[in-house]
This record gives sequence, structure tokens and C-alpha cells, in this order.
Amino acid sequence: MIMKKLITIFLMGTTLFTATAQNNSDNPLLKKWTGPYGGVPAFNEYKVSDFKPALEFAIQEKLNEVDAIANNPKAPTFDNTIAALERSGKTISRIYTVYGIYGSTLSTPEFDAVETEMSPKLSAFNDKVLQNKKLFTRIETLYNSKESKKLTSEQQRLIWLYYTDFVREGAKLSVQDKEKVAKINQELASLFTKFSQNLLAEEHNQYVALKTESDFDGLPAEVKNAAIAEAKSRKLDVLGCVANTRSSIEPFLTFSTRRDLREKAFDIFVKRGDNGNANDNNATLVSILQLRTQKAKLLGFPTFADWSLSNKMAKDPKKTIDLMMSVWEPAVEKVHQDVAEMQKIVDAEGGKFKIQPWDYRYYAEKVRKAKYDLDQNEVKPYLQLENLREGMFWVAGELFNLSFKQIKDVPVYHPDVRVWEVSNKLTGKVVGLWYFDPYARAGKRSGAWMNAYRDQQRMDGEVLTIVSNNCNFIKGTGNEPVLISWEDATTLFHEFGHALHGLCSNVTYPSLAGTSVARDYVEFPSQLLEHWLATPEVLNKFALNYKTNQPLPQSLVDRIEKASNFGEGFSTVETISSSLIDMKLHLTTSPIDPHKFEKETLEALRMPSEIVMRHRIPQFGHIFSGDGYAAGYYSYLWADVINADAWEAFTEGKGPYDKDVAKRLYDNVFSVGNTIDQEKAYENFRGRAPKSDALMRARNFPIKDKK
Repeated sequence: MIMKKLITIFLMGTTLFTATAQNNSDNPLLKKWTGPYGGVPAFNEYKVSDFKPALEFAIQEKLNEVDAIANNPKAPTFDNTIAALERSGKTISRIYTVYGIYGSTLSTPEFDAVETEMSPKLSAFNDKVLQNKKLFTRIETLYNSKESKKLTSEQQRLIWLYYTDFVREGAKLSVQDKEKVAKINQELASLFTKFSQNLLAEEHNQYVALKTESDFDGLPAEVKNAAIAEAKSRKLDVLGCVANTRSSIEPFLTFSTRRDLREKAFDIFVKRGDNGNANDNNATLVSILQLRTQKAKLLGFPTFADWSLSNKMAKDPKKTIDLMMSVWEPAVEKVHQDVAEMQKIVDAEGGKFKIQPWDYRYYAEKVRKAKYDLDQNEVKPYLQLENLREGMFWVAGELFNLSFKQIKDVPVYHPDVRVWEVSNKLTGKVVGLWYFDPYARAGKRSGAWMNAYRDQQRMDGEVLTIVSNNCNFIKGTGNEPVLISWEDATTLFHEFGHALHGLCSNVTYPSLAGTSVARDYVEFPSQLLEHWLATPEVLNKFALNYKTNQPLPQSLVDRIEKASNFGEGFSTVETISSSLIDMKLHLTTSPIDPHKFEKETLEALRMPSEIVMRHRIPQFGHIFSGDGYAAGYYSYLWADVINADAWEAFTEGKGPYDKDVAKRLYDNVFSVGNTIDQEKAYENFRGRAPKSDALMRARNFPIKDKK
């Protein structure tokens, strides 16, 4: 997943502030980043109390800059309008980067209060820029100008981006309708914050207590130790506890022999935001959906889904549903086959129950062992987090000639965070910094994501990018290495793919840099990088047993390869069910009852009863903590079609490390950002449009006869 900054081209606003430079002269958030690499965030100086005054000052500064551009008496040119906008708002961009880091990784009640107050103000700020009539008139003039055709293709693309974003956000509306859209955006901003804070509270306030030694039955040593450490960190008078986050719950569901405790763990996880308490999200999400519908109609779209897809590759909601359903049916059939095998094991063991969702991972693991002679606990000793990180660096070097050197002369926001300098190993030129925040902790939202602290650009000289990867692995005790599952290792490579998309960026203008591409394309580079984890070169060099330092034996590599498609039915159904619910929610224009909507929609899809959505509606942070993935969760599947097709470019060539294919990938995907239409960019890489058959082959699903 990618965490996009709220500020892309500009930020938001209607409220004016009167903060002065003198009042904020000592506020560290307002100071330019200094130090090496063109400046870095001064995390050692920031305080939560600094955010509000800093944001208010920087908002006014940005508005003043925008007004100066809009009221320029000279005729609009690329330099005095578009380039000027690109240069504006540097202070607010820096502050909002740090603000976002605090919100996602250092959340506290004190910060939550600031976030609750500032979210609608930031939204109002964005609208003030987007709805500036004089500014839009200048942009529109350039968009329609024949003279603009003489500009570079990148400059023309940037004009197009500004124009389409302004129009999409209501630049052509009447004054009255602009005010209505602005009011809706402010209300949505507050609701997004409320939804996120509720979800974080549910994750950190709930847990499953492990009170006796038998409560640990079946758990691998590292899972047991993590549960013990979690209880100690919470100062609980129990032997251990399972935190209510995916990184803790899923291993417990996979290995615990205690069916009663598996049910408890499953229950707290799937009911996050749905407990009828102060953190219940149902009313909040209903309000979000209603406001989105109102906004879409004001902007001239029949549904929010239509509006959301207007700047995506898919364009049409029907195309996304058709794609999802084409994969859904074979995935459901595969689940039924897998469940039948699980049920045989239950029956053979004398179990008098039908497989339930809290049983799925546990019995799937038994099937994996029986069918493929593959035990996750047999693989895990070879998957040391730090070795795999080195493996990622090695892959980046082989594909894109990048090298990584850890540095310690820059401040970090938490002791867990480490930083690497990234260079081109052929030229020695530094291209950016990579921050790594791998461990779960209180105040950090669950999941894994990439963020860009600063985008690459060269408008006025080279500006290095700064990117981060953030995960939630369970920290080891003492000096023990952190061992992760194969699924977690895949996630690690996935998020690093996003980081490489940012680090490889080679464009002129920041708004077009790195991951600033269509949402249903942005997951393609990250999903593609997952493939390199399983290559023999990585496994032999970096999948080393933490006790013997020996690599994975070939027999185990062969079994991993043989079982590579095991569980694809489960993961596909789990994800596509969420994607379909997301799209159908945003195609609906009437108020909904979340429980009824979820139940009836899944029944109509014939959702297997043994699986739940990866994200149930009251906890679906992707779509209710902001607009980024709203009516866009399908993006993972859409991008996976492209990913599967792109991987076949390597397998059809000389293999995963084919230098020619890697160079085409760098030249046409990883380095170009949004300087070119993504469909064209992919065709430049592959020589044609992607074919969906590659995905079906990758997942070992049947391909329908097209006759």
C-alpha cells in the first residue's frame, strides 16, 4: 500500500489564518530541512504542540503564494503559472510530511486532538486553492493554448494534470456549488479522521489474554515469545496476549491448537469498529458514503464510483466489476476444493464441526503439510528480516544498479527507525534516502505502507527523494533475529517495490515524480517486485537458517515452488470480496445499513462461508480513512493483471535478472512517474497492452475458452 501525502499539487482551504513569522520564528517545523542530502527532517526537534501553529502559518503562506500567481498581471505562461505552482507550498509540504508520520506511526491522544481540529481546516485550504477562479482561468488558458504544444512533453503533461485535477474537483462549478463541495470536503475530512482514530483505538484496546500454559499450545517459539512480550509491554497480569492487529492475529489463527481461543482472536479482529461502543464506525461510514454521493452529483457524476474512476486507468466501474467477476468464479471454486480437503482432516481427527473462518488458516496449514510436505515453521527459520532486507537491496542492485549504505548522521522519529543512503552503483551518484520502520508498537497503525517524505525533481537543481517503508513485524526479544513468515516476506518485497518506484524517479517536476500515477497502476511496480523473493538467487544468498547460517535446502525450495499457488483461492476471494463491496458501496446512492448491505451483497456473490472479507466495512480503512482507495480497492487486482503480464516479459526472456528487460522496465515504468500516460508507458515496456490470461496462469486458475 502507498500512503500518499495530502499535498499533491497543492493543499486545501477556506479559513484564513493570521499567524506571523515572528510568532513562529522558534517553531522547528517551520524551518527548512538542513543537513546532508539537501536537508532532512529534524525529527529530534519536533513536538506535537508545534503542529497547529506551524500548519496555520504555512497554510497562509501557501495561500499568499497562490494569490500572487493568480493575480499576476502578465499573460499566463508555463513558467509564471505552472512552474510557479510547482515551486509554491514548500513549507506546508514539509510540515505535512511530518504531520502524516505522526498520525500513522506516533499517534497519541495529544496528537489525535490536533488532528481532529486541523483536518477540516486543511480540507478547506485545499478547496480554496482548487476553487480559485483566477488561478484556474490561467491554467485553462494554457491548457487550450496552441503555444503550449511547443513545450516539452513533460511540461504538456503537467499542464494536463493541473487542468484535469482542477476540473475534477469542481473548478467549473458555480460559486454556490463550489461552496457546497467545500463544505462536504471539510465534513469528510473530519469523518476520515474519526474513522481512523476509532480503528486505531479498537486495535490497541482489545486483545486475547493467554492465561495458562495450555493457551500457548501449537504456537511456534517466536509467536509465543511475542505474546509474552506484548503482555509485559501492556503491564498485564497474564502470561501473554495476542494484540488485535493482523501481524499478531494471523499467526495465532494459523498455529494455535486452541479452537476456542482462535474463535476469540478472530472475533475481535473482524469486529473492529463494529462493537456498538464509542469507537463504532458504522454511523461514520454511512455519513461518508452519503456525503460522497452528494459530492459526486454536484461534480456531474451519477455515483461516487464514476467520479473516482474518472482519473484511473479503468475509467468505467463496469470494467472493474467484469474483471473482478472473471476471477471471482474460479477463485470460489478453488476455495470449495480446498475446504473439502480441510474438512476431511477435521472428520479424520474426530471433529464434529464444519470448517469456520477461525479454522481456515489452521487447517489450510495442515493441508499444506499433508499435500506438499511444507510446514511454514520449517521455512520460517530461514526468513530472517535483516537478511531479507539485504536481499531486497541486492535485487535493487541487479535490476536498477542501486546500492544501499546505512547512515547514522540523520535524526529519526523513533529508535526503531534506520536510514540508508541510496546511490547508483555505476556512477556513485546519490539518488535518495530510504527510511525503514519495521516493528509494531503502540500508536502505530497496523499494516504496511510506503511513504514519500520528499519527491525527486530537478526544476532548480537536483532534489533527492526521501522515501520510507513501514511494517508491523513483531520485534524479537533480546538479540534474537526477527523471523517472518513467507507471506510477510512477500509484503516486505511489495512495499520495497513502492520505495524503488520513488527512488528510481527521474523527472523534472515534483508533481509527476515517482508514485504519482493512477491509483490502479501504482500497485503494479510493487506487486511485480514480489516475484524476486522466490528466485533461487535470493533464496540461496539470503534465506539463511538463523542457527546454522545454511541456505534453504534445494528440496525445500522445490516444495515452496510446488506449493506456490496454494492458498490463491483464499487470498483471491478474501481480497476481491472487499473490492466488490467497495465498488458496490460507491455505486449505491441511497443510505445503507452496513450489516444488511454486507450480508446481502456477499450472499448474492455466493461468498464461501468459511472466509470473511479481508476488510469488513466498519474497519475498511483503505476506503474510509480517506478518498485514496475509495471505489479503488480493485486496483490491487487491476495492477496484478499488469504485474503478471510484465513478469512473463522476464520469463519469456533470459529470466528474472535479464538486464535488457530490466532496463526497459526502468526506462518505461520505474523512472518516468506520471510524465506519460500509463497505458502508453506500459506498452512502451511490453510492446503491447497487458493480457489478463497471464494472471489466470499465475494463479493456476482455469482460462475460459474465448471461442
